Amino acid sequence: MKSIVTSLSAAGLIAAVLAGPALAQQAPLKIGVLTDFQSVYSDIGGAGNVEATKMAIEEFGGSMFGKPIELVTADALNKADVAATITRKWYEAENVDMIIDMPTSATALAGMEMSKQFEKIMIVTDAASSDITGKSCSPYTLHWTYDTYANAHTVGSAIVKNGGDTWFFITADYLFGHSIERDTGDVVRAAGGKVIGSARHPLNTPDFSSFLLQAQASKAKIIGMANGGADTINTIKQASEFGIVAGGQNLAGIVMFISDIHSLGLKLAQGLIITEAYYWDLNDRTRAFGKRFFERMKRMPTMNQAATYSATLHYLNAVKAAGTKETRPVLAKMRATPVRDAFTDNGVVREDGRMVHSMFLFEVKKPEESKAPWDYYKVLAEVPGDQAFRPLKDGGCPLIK
Repeated sequence: MKSIVTSLSAAGLIAAVLAGPALAQQAPLKIGVLTDFQSVYSDIGGAGNVEATKMAIEEFGGSMFGKPIELVTADALNKADVAATITRKWYEAENVDMIIDMPTSATALAGMEMSKQFEKIMIVTDAASSDITGKSCSPYTLHWTYDTYANAHTVGSAIVKNGGDTWFFITADYLFGHSIERDTGDVVRAAGGKVIGSARHPLNTPDFSSFLLQAQASKAKIIGMANGGADTINTIKQASEFGIVAGGQNLAGIVMFISDIHSLGLKLAQGLIITEAYYWDLNDRTRAFGKRFFERMKRMPTMNQAATYSATLHYLNAVKAAGTKETRPVLAKMRATPVRDAFTDNGVVREDGRMVHSMFLFEVKKPEESKAPWDYYKVLAEVPGDQAFRPLKDGGCPLIK
């Protein structure tokens, strides 16, 4: 009896192996959104990223290879170990084909390790460290929205050119903040400026008084906010209470979002020079997407939310074009196909995983200049992708020979 069971098992195994591609083709396509639902980055991604993913799936038609596209979501709690656990479970046990978002650089790098282990696709639309396509690059990860190098080279360069040549950084004490401080500091020094010092704070801290006092005492012309989301908002609010700008120093929002401006209000945010990859009021396509998103979320999309829509739609079109969910053919299609949608009309995916596209330099309007809700930005410049993002040869990505 034992030999018969063994023979049947072997026959079944052979049949399963032979049928593998067909079975894989018939399995539903599954996408996972791993985000921050309730903490410091929830406004810039969070539920809005989930909604943007749904919008892309609906626009695509809702199904792939005759089966409904499935969507799963989870909160990474902005912790690398939690992100690693969830991504492992999704890839290994729940047959998730692609994971998108990743709210912090630490969660992104932890998830990227699982992506490499299981050879499945990850698209980072929230995390910002330029290391994601630099020394830590992966053949299975794409970086879609922005990064610390691009933001440093658009905002940092513009501020130094306008006389802001001495800097002090208030820095989130993890990879994202360190990357902003490093990349912006490089820009400042290359332009002949000087970095006087920095103060590092824990993620999601409510009290910035000690860090702001250090910045104030430094006498630096520019206080660079090497943080994001609610941390940046609190830095600006408390800087106003300390009278820092009134005292002659200026704040530089290196990584800021339209949701931050909305939370601050134009009275407090006016005059800030910031960079974003997307603004809802740039052109007819951005306005159309912004309007659809607003109808669902009652707020305009951040660049991360627009990018999550873009990346999901580009991925779905690549799966369809490849005729398979298999990782390598899909990634090949994503790299071979230009990105043309509501997020960008000039995107291209490089070998290191960086999606290169224009970045925009904005000035936040004065209250009297704003003509409607969410009318917050004046366009100062469009920076072409090949100028905004780090050259491929300079990133230190091991994939690039």
